[in-house]
Amino acid sequence: MAARKASVNQQTAGATTVASAAIAVGGGSPFEPCVWGDFFVTYTPPLLQRSEEWIRERADKLKGEVRQMFDADKAMSVADMVNLVDELERLGIDNHFRKEINAALCRIHTEGLDVGHFDNLDIVSLRFCLLRQHGFWVSADVFDKFRDETGSFSKDLISDPKGLLSLYNAAHTAVPGEAALDDAIAFARHHLEAAIGKLGSLMEGQVSRALEIPRPRFMRRLETMHYIIEYEQEEAHNATLLELARLDLNLLRSLHLKELKTLSLWWRGLYSDVKLNYARDRIVEPYFYNFGVFHEEENSHMRIIVTKVFVLFGLMDDTYDVRATLEECKMLDEAIQRWNESAVSSLPEYLRMLYIKTLSNFIEIEDIMESYGKYRMAYIIKQFKSQSKNYLQETKWFNENYIPSFKEHVDVTLMSTGVPFLFFVALMAAGQVVTKEAFEWAFNVPDMVRASGEMGRFLNDIASYKRGKNKKDVASTVECYMKEHGVTGEEAMVAIAAMVEQAWRRINKAYMEMDRTVEPAARWLLDMTRMLEIYYLHGRDGLTYGRDIKDLVTFLFLKEVPL
Repeated sequence: MAARKASVNQQTAGATTVASAAIAVGGGSPFEPCVWGDFFVTYTPPLLQRSEEWIRERADKLKGEVRQMFDADKAMSVADMVNLVDELERLGIDNHFRKEINAALCRIHTEGLDVGHFDNLDIVSLRFCLLRQHGFWVSADVFDKFRDETGSFSKDLISDPKGLLSLYNAAHTAVPGEAALDDAIAFARHHLEAAIGKLGSLMEGQVSRALEIPRPRFMRRLETMHYIIEYEQEEAHNATLLELARLDLNLLRSLHLKELKTLSLWWRGLYSDVKLNYARDRIVEPYFYNFGVFHEEENSHMRIIVTKVFVLFGLMDDTYDVRATLEECKMLDEAIQRWNESAVSSLPEYLRMLYIKTLSNFIEIEDIMESYGKYRMAYIIKQFKSQSKNYLQETKWFNENYIPSFKEHVDVTLMSTGVPFLFFVALMAAGQVVTKEAFEWAFNVPDMVRASGEMGRFLNDIASYKRGKNKKDVASTVECYMKEHGVTGEEAMVAIAAMVEQAWRRINKAYMEMDRTVEPAARWLLDMTRMLEIYYLHGRDGLTYGRDIKDLVTFLFLKEVPL
């Protein structure tokens, strides 16, 4: 993702001066060194307690037992079915039961809750959230029963932290204009914050996570890691589900670590070849982003392709942002528009290997694609060229000392974030799972794609404004808003944070209204948007500052989860 990158740790202005001087003569880097080095190249994971063959056989047996639970769903209440689907999703094993879950959701939507659970805030909220997150429309009127005669939420709910937490999460599936759910968020948040320090450790952790990022917006794989640990502590946990989740996580982690090693070796060679010392030395962080979107075993091909394109895109981004002069930017853009190795001679010497490696990697990616999907590469190359045009426009703004209007800025830079572009690359690499209709839907940049790109821009700009910009960065949306509305930086950030909230609601609305044929693609876009929340939480920048997410990477890839 293109970033408004703070050049160095902002604690000392002197360090910034030194870094800028180094860039001016083509040496050094304005960015912090990679926090991982060759760790994932040399790392040897602990041996699994059982053979992979045994784990797979055991997992298949447990999957059969879970399917039997669904086969007996008529004997199960709707509330029990809601809990089962929710547990499968939180444990990260729902992808093994898509058919069964879809059938269960249709029943949950059609039948509604039985009388015994009609007034249970936790179950009502959980059902509401689950259905909306799967594209079923449910009216917010279902929460009216929990209001008193004044229309306010009943004070009796204060003693039900589990119900309040479910209400808080459910209300974040709101669409634009749902004032009733604004009330629910404010009510639940106020009382959950007041309960912190008075809850058991299990509930305390879940509440704290939700208050930072509500569950519908939280990185799914991170929720799984937390929940596997928490689920065991629940008295009523299902031993079959827990064991399957642990087996699945260990199998997947083994694959993810192999991919990290392969990509780290590939990146070490590429970074050494292009010799762009001013660019970010990052491979773990881009991989982490893609792992958070499509972690499943069958998506290995996607993770590798999208990570490679991500870092190639990043090298171009850093060239425009921190090193190239305006004339050099124009030369680079002209070469990219030509998209032919014969254009390399028109480039400055230091950019030639970047250009050659970019073209060769795209050719390698196309070569490994199935014949039916090769047509998609033309779309990706066209979009890559557009990314270059957007970067050049930003460079011109900087050189002309031009501060665009807020709208003009967003129209250009929501695409240059790279969020829509990486989504397109993922769809290119997805194979037959993504239909031609879904691919074309995405490339028409519907509001759901636009809203996700806006979030990437806004969250990034809020983070960079707090930390300080890179020397050559164009004015951010925060600064454009400040100038246009005559407000302070703090006021601008509050206004833009409100736009982030509205973008989420537009995404929610679009997801519930879309044609189901594009649903697999849209689900990935949702997960990409969730990753933005993680990358930029509390103003951090997980791509530019690897240390910002180092603990998360350690937790997800290295923390032992016993079989």
